[in-house]
Amino acid sequence: MKKTLLLILVVIANSAFSQNTTQIIPNENDSRVITTGVPFMLVSPDARSAALGDMGVATSVDGFSQQYNPAKYAFSETKSGVGVSFTPYLTRLVNDISISYLTYFNRLSDYSAVSASVKYFSLGEIVLTQDANDPGVAVKPNEYAVDLAYALKLNDQFSMAVGLRYFRSALRIGQVDPNANPGSSFGADITGYYQSEENAYNDFNGRWRLGFALQNLGPKFSYDDGGQDVFQPTNLRLGGGFDFIFDQNSKLALTAEVSKYLVPTPPQRGERIVFTDANGDGVFNPADGDTQTQEQMDASAENVIIAGQDNDVSFLSGVFQSFGDAPGGFSEELQEFTWSLGAEYTYNNSFALRAGYFNESEEKGARQFFALGAGFKYTTIQLDLSYLFSASRVQSPLENTLRFSLTFNFGDGEYTEY
Repeated sequence: MKKTLLLILVVIANSAFSQNTTQIIPNENDSRVITTGVPFMLVSPDARSAALGDMGVATSVDGFSQQYNPAKYAFSETKSGVGVSFTPYLTRLVNDISISYLTYFNRLSDYSAVSASVKYFSLGEIVLTQDANDPGVAVKPNEYAVDLAYALKLNDQFSMAVGLRYFRSALRIGQVDPNANPGSSFGADITGYYQSEENAYNDFNGRWRLGFALQNLGPKFSYDDGGQDVFQPTNLRLGGGFDFIFDQNSKLALTAEVSKYLVPTPPQRGERIVFTDANGDGVFNPADGDTQTQEQMDASAENVIIAGQDNDVSFLSGVFQSFGDAPGGFSEELQEFTWSLGAEYTYNNSFALRAGYFNESEEKGARQFFALGAGFKYTTIQLDLSYLFSASRVQSPLENTLRFSLTFNFGDGEYTEY
């Protein structure tokens, strides 16, 4: 009994004069902007979708539907087509960075279509030198993706498509980092498109359009042996629109779209510090007699998650986790949605005027811009143009850039869908 009483007194005395306290200090430079590998795959490659605010999952079918929703090809009135586009990038800094895009589709029957595309991102030529007298070695970092898709109508108003993709990213320079290797992997898209019958209203006819897309579903990849794995830009798109058909020659299409990364949000982290707190006030202050040995510091300075969830997970787990892992809760989850609005007026199926707006939360990237564009069609050839105006403190790499795309249609009017 005496020994037990003595032990209790010792514990109380130690607690009164000295105790170990754990303090977690948040990292001030934490960023919860979601980043992925190969982000070029989400850049709008054609002028029409760019002019409508980087949207395309629920707009009417065109030659470049492969980028956003290949299911739309099952509703094409054209038998087949080829699209070519060119997008200058960072034109205010350099003149040799660009994205080139080539796409092809072929409607096989009343209910099915196939399509393919190649997207190439060139970072221009970079000359590596050792000193002022070294002529240098020229390298050309680049990325590309190759897509194949099959679309099938499930009924007269709804179609779905499955797409497969191989991509290769050679941005790491071997002459600088001997361990650098091109990153590559496979991905898949699952998309759907609904188009109603034309309905008569009081002063006009109208048609509804709806679309969805799950894009870039695939495993993580790395840029070098033993390097950190990065996510593909897996994302979800949902869109809807309505066509105001005033007469045989005049139509106004309004469309809205939202999208979200299906990639885990980076958690909020902090440093765990353990120290001896002499007076028990919970604050480390050497003037109070608080101490912390170097051995304690090395062992206790651990990067811990304060809020959110660990984002070091597989891509499939990341898809489900992405809907509820934001450190700020539901309000932050809503900030991870981007949205777009677009309007397109078409006259005589040969001339089009377009305008669009894109919005992203200030805390998640702050991309906000307006876009304008036009389209001209003559027989089997269609030319589209677009121009972007930034509306954010973050300047877009495509700001003040004129983009153009060209489509060649073969067998126009062979199918009747509208």
